[in-house]
Amino acid sequence: MKYRILIIEDNIMLAGQQTRWLEKSGYEVAATIDEPGARKRIKSEHFDLILADVRLPEGDGISLLEWLRKERIDIPFIVMTGYASVPDAVKAIKLGAEDYLAKPVQMEELLELIREILHPSAMVYGKDRSLFRRNSKQMLEVENLARTVAPFDISVLILGPNGSGKESVAQRIHYSSNRRDRPLVAVNCAVIPKELAPTLFFGHLKGTFTGADGNKEGYFDLARGGTLFLDEVGTLSPEVQAMLLRVLQEETYLPVGGSREKKADVRIVAATNEDLQLAISERRFREDLYHRLCEFEIVMPSLHECPEDILPLAEHFRKKFSKELKKHTERFTPEAAQLMLSYRWPGNVRELQNKVKRAVLIARQPIIEAAELNISITPKSGDINLFPQTETEERQSILKALKACGGHRRKAAEMLHIDPSTLYRKMKKYGLFDK
Repeated sequence: MKYRILIIEDNIMLAGQQTRWLEKSGYEVAATIDEPGARKRIKSEHFDLILADVRLPEGDGISLLEWLRKERIDIPFIVMTGYASVPDAVKAIKLGAEDYLAKPVQMEELLELIREILHPSAMVYGKDRSLFRRNSKQMLEVENLARTVAPFDISVLILGPNGSGKESVAQRIHYSSNRRDRPLVAVNCAVIPKELAPTLFFGHLKGTFTGADGNKEGYFDLARGGTLFLDEVGTLSPEVQAMLLRVLQEETYLPVGGSREKKADVRIVAATNEDLQLAISERRFREDLYHRLCEFEIVMPSLHECPEDILPLAEHFRKKFSKELKKHTERFTPEAAQLMLSYRWPGNVRELQNKVKRAVLIARQPIIEAAELNISITPKSGDINLFPQTETEERQSILKALKACGGHRRKAAEMLHIDPSTLYRKMKKYGLFDK
């Protein structure tokens, strides 16, 4: 079944062009020119996504979004906006719009955004992407490990907190390997329901079940000859873990409804922020699958562990979003730079990216001010040092957090603003399991 998209655009030629683009990409498209027409169609038809201009001849995109929220109609909403209506885009995001695109809309950017919204479980990278190189000592070591393991066709497990850049390391491994000319398929394991896992991973044949009106390729088919990146692999259900283990052991799989096995010609790179050793001890993750996935391990540092990367990354994102949003910016004020260096960044690189994108969008002047970053630094928890400079200070901080939380590791990790898996490794490093 094709995804249906509603375009709300009073420029008939532009709406027609976008319709042809989207239909060519496999979507069903309907179009209308104003808010009343959009409301009527939304009430009577099913849509998977709405693409709306802010300014319309009758009504506007903002009031339509407000109406959707009031009526509790949950349809992903993308705003198209000209430079003069940036405040409207900010308001739309606050109302729950998925994202905004500056006019004139670039087709590749639009299609990528739609794929991210409508196909959240997987993304296929067809070509090498430009990856920002970080220069902190920790990330240079990660880069070195990625380059070292890339030529060897063994499984890699990337550990680290959410938003730390695990997928970029997976890309680095793939594009430095002998499989670089084949697809890299990134799968978000956290959104895969166990009932659909067999057909999502292995595909199905026409007529296998109601609605199967054609053959469908699975992730192993899409990644054939290339790399299958399993993100958030620690969230897989026990049933899916068993299914995946069998494929990795036998190196073959059977499409749903099929009778002939296919060879699993993929290289597996997996990632998680889970403490897999704890998950294994609690029987939430299979130890045999862990050893299949972890032939080579790479540990990602959090962003606050790499302070020398913060400002270069922020500058990279400023230039990127200034170009995408067609907003002229030149640099950050010294106060904004100091604020970014002082902040803990619990959301890591992804949070930095989002903060800079917002700042570029709302910036009143070419020089971005601290207030536009929307960063709030909270007081430290008790006498626990959240910014230890030495191993001794770090060890004491961990001990104090564990004591304050009665030994509860997850709560202690939250107090320290680090990931539970990071806390586990640091406790192991400092021999604190008997404390």
